[in-house]
Amino acid sequence: MKLKKELGLFDVFALSTGAMFSSGFFLLPGLAAYHTGPSVILAYFLAGILIMPAMFSVAEISTALPRSGGAYFFLDRSLGPLMGTIGGFGTYIALLLKTAFALVGIGAYGSIFWDIPIKETAVIFAIIFSILNIFGARKSSGIQKILVIVLLLVLGAFIADGFWNILSGTKSSLGFDKYNYNPFFTGGVNGLIFTTGFVFVSYLGLTQIASVAEEIKNPERNIPLGMALSLLVTGLIYVFGVFVMVSVIGNEALSQDLSPAATAAQQLFSWLPPKTGLYIIVIAALFAFASTGNAGILATSRYPLAMARDKLFSEKFSMISRWGTPVPAILLTTGLIIMFIIILSEEGIVKLASTFQLFIFMAINFSVIVFRNSKIASYDPGYRSPLYPWMQIFGIISSLALMFFMGWGALAFTLITIILAYLWYIFFFRSKVKREGAIYHWFALLGKHQHDELENEFMMILREKGLRQDDPFNQTIVRSQIHFIDNAIFEDLVQDVANSIALEINVDGNSLYEEFLKTTPIDPALVIPEVSLLYAKKPDIIHPVLHIVLCEESIEKPVEKHGILIKEKIKIFFFLVNDENNPKQQLRMLSSIIDIAERDYFIKDVFSLKSAKEIIEYLLHDKRYITFPLSKNEPSNIFINKKLMEAILPQDVLVVLVDRDGSSFTPKGKTVFLENDVLTIIGEPRSINKLYDQFILPK
Repeated sequence: MKLKKELGLFDVFALSTGAMFSSGFFLLPGLAAYHTGPSVILAYFLAGILIMPAMFSVAEISTALPRSGGAYFFLDRSLGPLMGTIGGFGTYIALLLKTAFALVGIGAYGSIFWDIPIKETAVIFAIIFSILNIFGARKSSGIQKILVIVLLLVLGAFIADGFWNILSGTKSSLGFDKYNYNPFFTGGVNGLIFTTGFVFVSYLGLTQIASVAEEIKNPERNIPLGMALSLLVTGLIYVFGVFVMVSVIGNEALSQDLSPAATAAQQLFSWLPPKTGLYIIVIAALFAFASTGNAGILATSRYPLAMARDKLFSEKFSMISRWGTPVPAILLTTGLIIMFIIILSEEGIVKLASTFQLFIFMAINFSVIVFRNSKIASYDPGYRSPLYPWMQIFGIISSLALMFFMGWGALAFTLITIILAYLWYIFFFRSKVKREGAIYHWFALLGKHQHDELENEFMMILREKGLRQDDPFNQTIVRSQIHFIDNAIFEDLVQDVANSIALEINVDGNSLYEEFLKTTPIDPALVIPEVSLLYAKKPDIIHPVLHIVLCEESIEKPVEKHGILIKEKIKIFFFLVNDENNPKQQLRMLSSIIDIAERDYFIKDVFSLKSAKEIIEYLLHDKRYITFPLSKNEPSNIFINKKLMEAILPQDVLVVLVDRDGSSFTPKGKTVFLENDVLTIIGEPRSINKLYDQFILPK
């Protein structure tokens, strides 16, 4: 069972942003200032810059492979299951600790106002957020959006009031004091670099969204745009917010303060009743920790789900409930978080989590290079990282440098996690896993370990993503040529169709014939009983060309399977030719043809239709297609003697064909419609239904 696609752009923004605001703003600035002084402002800025390569890489892979599991799935499919196991376990543990720390923050800030036990309160909230996640990502993300909106409003007010007081100097205790920034680098360059790595954890939620990519609607748009907006907003709030803290509190006091945001708030908001600023910022902190805790459980629980799907974990954790959520994985995640809350202290968690995530980001940046060089045809990202491969190389080098500045203790933790994950894979699951990563496709010339099933899996993902808005699939179906034949020899049929298409697009018929007969590694994903898809690519094709051949008696097609030549009986042939400069579009269109051919009773339905027009209508499906004549006695008379550009039609529909006096043509803006013309219109189902009600239903 698949996860539901319920998350939109604002959900992506809210989950990503909510996963970042907690310790990064409310706890870390004081600890970070201890190591570098006022230049902590610069450290936050640099950390935001240095995470950009990982953000671009995650966005690219997520739009190509929108699957739950995040870093685990990416590393497994690129570098192989061993690296996937290491990345999956390590990231899972780091996110568990980060989420547990955020939930403890709820208890810690809540104890300022109420006499409540910190850890017990954290456990209660872990259970609450677990229940929300069990009943659906949409419900969980709905709470997340409320938390993030309130948080952004409060932090925006904090920064605005801080800047007003600092720059205007309206209070004697405030105003811009240059001595608060002298010396700017208390720990020198080494201190700044260490602090940049130390606060790196503040941005880790940015890429956490990849673990719920499978549940995001229109991932090719919403993932990169949501992440970019989240980084921009979060980076500005971090830099400006820390500037306010340094200016208001002063360097020496800040470096000793574990709640600098609350301390600064007590001196701000002077236009409100006493202590109102403190109350506001504590409430904001509670919202931030709750937001991070909720988003953490949502995203972290997808790691055991993804690993269970790939047989690297118990298959029980791959189960999806009737609510469309991975309940066993959520319960396991919540149980481990509660255990960490109870038995662990908070010291050192940030440094350990940052170090291992830097290692993971190195691997993810390398994964993009591997995927690009693997030449897997069905690796089709809707977003491509800019400045490739230099962006990824910069990300690898900068992450490695920051890791070494984090200290040997954190490096030792990373190494131990890697060793434990390695042993887990070797002793428990290596014998069950029969796949390899895309890296072996890169080195396919070595002749070993290339895993063809990986290409088939990517092809299936490509099918699930569907067409893009600029893919001319519907127009291609409408323009398609349909041939009815009684019988033929397969090779003769292919030659005849190749010659026909060659005349249409002005290419050599023999070369087209040869290309139609070739097989490719993705052919196993395209096999449907009694249906055959033959395809080719030629340069400078203005638009895709599709010919469909129907033979009710069937034609024998030679097929080689496992080294043995057999003959399959085919009743329907699709011949598709695309521009060779757009091979990914061809795969998407082939996938859409497969979706049509896999309809129940497809063969029977097609041969029950009496004309090419009816077949085209069936292929397009009535939800996206409508055809009607123009008559003076019908509502369609509003189009008669009008140009296409003057016709009042919904914005998301297109007049793709006009039948007039026995011939058909594609209209242009100045085409004048005449009485008895038959219009063929395609578009979004909602608008097609409106046209149906307006021009067909009145009959």
